[in-house]
Amino acid sequence: MEYWLGVATLVGIYMIAVLGVSILCGFTGMFSMGHAGFMAIGAYTSALLTKNFDMPVFLGVIAGMVTASVIGAIISYPTLKLRDDYFIIVTLGIGEAIKLIIQNAASITGGARGLADIPKGSNFVNVWIIVVITVIVLKSFINSRHGRNCVAVREEELAAQSVGINVFQYKMEAMVISCALCGCAGALLGHYMHYLQPNMFTMVKSDELVIMVILGGRGSLTGTILAGLLMLPLPELLRFGSAEQWRMVLYGFLVVIVILFRPAGIMGTRELTMNDLKSLVGWVKGKFSKNSLKISRKE
Repeated sequence: MEYWLGVATLVGIYMIAVLGVSILCGFTGMFSMGHAGFMAIGAYTSALLTKNFDMPVFLGVIAGMVTASVIGAIISYPTLKLRDDYFIIVTLGIGEAIKLIIQNAASITGGARGLADIPKGSNFVNVWIIVVITVIVLKSFINSRHGRNCVAVREEELAAQSVGINVFQYKMEAMVISCALCGCAGALLGHYMHYLQPNMFTMVKSDELVIMVILGGRGSLTGTILAGLLMLPLPELLRFGSAEQWRMVLYGFLVVIVILFRPAGIMGTRELTMNDLKSLVGWVKGKFSKNSLKISRKE
């Protein structure tokens, strides 16, 4: 039970990062392959402040978020003017550069050996409270004028600019929010694992975050959540028998299947509403009642 509680805690931590990437990639249409680097910034900032300066974990996490968002804004100022493949390549380089800087600053970060004895502070309860708060805040943002303008930028940048939308401003807003949430996720990860190492924040981790946004559906917050709940615990669920050594292959295979049969993602641009949930519950009840009726007739 304790093991699965730990898995659920890690799912919640990475869910925060996925939701952050969703704002940038899903709702603003800018694909980033370097957001694991911003997780690393938040993680090491919080870990170093709480370990070396006895800062409370809560303040350390906030400091990690602020540092990641500020560095993200500084880096984004020149790079947001790039489009499509050029922006992707730049973010890829940024993510790898952040990892290498942390790895080579051994006197501060511990380098390749890693940073140990990080104060405890993350657990299942507070992580999922933050997840719920994040969803509520992002939902409000998406339904606001700012969120609608971000979607307009995603759909057609030139048309959005022609009606007076400041494209650069909303790209910057999405980038800052995205970096802040990734910084928060990284900080929580450090305080849960009590250990950080640069290879925890590689390009592969950035790719996984983007893949989950695509699988859930670009422009669907609930789709992103469903994809995260499906894909994040999957490597652990496949830890049985001969599947142990093939679990990452099966992970990739399932990703390809979803993309082939649902190219728009699980939810596309739709959001899961309470009416949808009621319909699903009614459908399940109907199926169970029909099966029970068939069994009673046979008896």
